[in-house]
Amino acid sequence: MGLSWGTTLGLAYAHAHPRRVKAMVLGFVTTTSRAEVQWITEDVGRIFPREWERFSETVPQQLRSIPLVDAYAIMLADADETVRDRAAQAWCEWEDAHVSLTPGHQPNPRFDDTKFRLRFARLVTHYWRHAAFLEEDQLIRDASRLNGIPGALIHGRFDVSGPLSTAWQLHKRWTTSRLHILEDAGHGGGDEFMPLVIRTLAEFGRL
Repeated sequence: MGLSWGTTLGLAYAHAHPRRVKAMVLGFVTTTSRAEVQWITEDVGRIFPREWERFSETVPQQLRSIPLVDAYAIMLADADETVRDRAAQAWCEWEDAHVSLTPGHQPNPRFDDTKFRLRFARLVTHYWRHAAFLEEDQLIRDASRLNGIPGALIHGRFDVSGPLSTAWQLHKRWTTSRLHILEDAGHGGGDEFMPLVIRTLAEFGRL
């Protein structure tokens, strides 16, 4: 089972070792392609222009000619603790903004911890700036490797952090998967999510 970034990990493992995977339950599906990283760090700013402006303007002038994810990775490794913390805080505020379309969303209290948000932002930018160390669209392009493995893809209709099109394209190529679209969810819960996960895990556990 994987959620969000965990779906990228799960898919990459299953592609490499399909005979070791019995079934997969993947929620809020992402593949960490360069196009997805471009979307989540740049393009989705069209939906959250005020928040994206704060996010992008945190980057100093000398780094504004490179992709935001690269600029933040550099800032998060800066020798100056003040620069690192400002970057981590801005990154996590942006994270909270673009996942906020889930009904009832509340800011993530984990981001109040300065040490946590620095670790979180460093890990995310490390993998995102390298597109998860995968070839572009590799996990969708080679999804037929998963045929024969039962899979459940669970995705929110309001998920602008990882648009539904990724799960849809994966589902079309993975013939033994099924796609569940949650009409009350963004990149997070929703009332239907956990009951569906529990039912699916119980079903797959009987295989």
